[in-house]
Amino acid sequence: MSEPVFGILLAGGLARRMGGGDKGLKVLGGETILSRIIRAVAPQCAGLVLNANGDVARLADLGFPIVPDDVPDFAGPLAGILAGLDWIAEHHPECTCAVSVPTDTPFLPADLVVRLLEARSEAKADIAIATSGGSTHPVVALWPVAIRQDLRKALVDEHIHKMGFFIDRHKVAHADWPVEPYDPFFNANEPEDIAQAEKILAERL
Repeated sequence: MSEPVFGILLAGGLARRMGGGDKGLKVLGGETILSRIIRAVAPQCAGLVLNANGDVARLADLGFPIVPDDVPDFAGPLAGILAGLDWIAEHHPECTCAVSVPTDTPFLPADLVVRLLEARSEAKADIAIATSGGSTHPVVALWPVAIRQDLRKALVDEHIHKMGFFIDRHKVAHADWPVEPYDPFFNANEPEDIAQAEKILAERL
């Protein structure tokens, strides 16, 4: 790793399409989606922080710091990213970059961080975002920790909650992954997605 990158696991959403609860705690192949994500991302990062709202006791046994949104009313992924960036700035000032990932993506690639770093460096960009199969995945992204001041201003003062609106203010690079034999950014948003994920998992074995 060319520079230390801290990981932000985003579990702060309401999971309405999954029927509520934590999508990351859904079981896939005998273990939770979140445990699969941790196994993929932890070796790529200097450490992990988990963004979650509500009673954090349900996640305490994971052993990671847990930070809630401090922007009210479930302001979306940007609020979770801000909470993570603020925590990193306070506790790990040596890390100038952070990678964010949602906790419903069980097949994240092992080269996620290094390729995002390369894309950002080559383009001299502020943010690097993962893409696959013609789709952009803005929640899977590399952020400079210093962007948090601008992000807080956008969320709190300007009430900008859509990721695209905020990202478009900055220079962005993209790192692309193939979607064969499966999309590494497949996300389990709905109950039927778990069945599809089980099928992908079976074909990987």
